[in-house]
Amino acid sequence: MKTKILLVLLFILNLTVFSQEQKMTATEISVFKATVEKETKTVKSLKTDFTQYKHLDFLSKDIETSGKMAFKTPNLLNWQYTKPYQYSIVFKNNKVYINDQGNKSTINAGNSKMFEKINKLIIGSVSGNMFDDKEFNIAYFKTKDFYIAKLSPKTDAIKKYIKEVDLFFPINDATVSQVKLIEPSGDFTKIVFKNKQINAKIDDSVFNN
Repeated sequence: MKTKILLVLLFILNLTVFSQEQKMTATEISVFKATVEKETKTVKSLKTDFTQYKHLDFLSKDIETSGKMAFKTPNLLNWQYTKPYQYSIVFKNNKVYINDQGNKSTINAGNSKMFEKINKLIIGSVSGNMFDDKEFNIAYFKTKDFYIAKLSPKTDAIKKYIKEVDLFFPINDATVSQVKLIEPSGDFTKIVFKNKQINAKIDDSVFNN
């Protein structure tokens, strides 16, 4: 009986250790980066559904929203929230177009270095093409399911809003499947992509807001 219990405990321990993050070796990092960069060069457009989880320490349950995202090279991006409310953000022609349930506004991203960085950050997160960003320190980890790139901002301008950005790449997929943005307070937003369609035709009207 004791032997059986010991075997079960060892099995659970092995599962726990195996599921934990491990640092990638220099060789693994080189191969991973080369694979992702090669694959993302072929991505001209991307459509996907997403579910977003907003974690706040003072709430017992994460705030869940969902919607659709569309990306088209070189820099057209539309985040459209559909549940539980209607809200969209379009990055286009160096401007940010916001549609809050019919209330529209426009921000000139060119006049704001922060919006430029946010736009670059979002597009880089979607495409996975952020490995050479001079504004982030990057550490690489792996689990049994994911390769993970953890980006820590170097500049105080970004550090005020973001402590770390984690990009999750499935072992057998070179495109990002999850993005986790951690705030300085420890609160975070996790976005999980599903039903991804790479290089599907996307009409430019999708980016009209």
